[in-house]
Amino acid sequence: MKSVLLIGLGRFGRHIAEKLNELGHEVMAVDINEDRVNSALPFVTSAQIGDSTSRSFLESLGIKNYDACIVTIGDNFQCSLETACLLKELGAKRVVARASRGVQEKFLLRNGADEVVYPEKQLAAWTAIRCTSDHIRDFIELEGDVDIFELSIPADWSGKTVVQLDIRRKYDLNIIAVRRNGILTMITPDAVMDPENTVLVLGTLKAVQKCFRI
Repeated sequence: MKSVLLIGLGRFGRHIAEKLNELGHEVMAVDINEDRVNSALPFVTSAQIGDSTSRSFLESLGIKNYDACIVTIGDNFQCSLETACLLKELGAKRVVARASRGVQEKFLLRNGADEVVYPEKQLAAWTAIRCTSDHIRDFIELEGDVDIFELSIPADWSGKTVVQLDIRRKYDLNIIAVRRNGILTMITPDAVMDPENTVLVLGTLKAVQKCFRI
């Protein structure tokens, strides 16, 4: 269980609060808007109304006590930047901040953020890839060109094992898991492919398109 300070309770911040709660983490939520704070109360351990650009307010929260500080202020980049900077100055162990444009990402990384999330860009990539292929069921973007894809198993793979398919050598793709009846399990070399299931594959989009004839 982690202790997380979440600053900004707009739609994106609220979704994060709900997920952190689902995962069993302790969450201190902060927003300058009272209605947003009140609406998040069912999903957080505690919450406060306050201005995250105020050093004295942040100091009162005991920044060093949190495992991570997440800044999801989406409607005021100046506030987001000032908040990230103050958090780092006050000894935050890890600062994750939201950006909506590339230039914002650069400023955040230079001024306190250890990591930047780019929800609009990431969702755009997921939507473009997922919605232009009948075979790709899901998509997880990683660093560089390599990503994780969940794909339907081709009919001509039926009854063949991972070793027999040998897509690692042929296409530089790794089958890392299989989903059977909604349950995800690790793959073994002798696992037999069933078109009723899906597989999780690690590799580049170009390799996936070639291997699965997309």
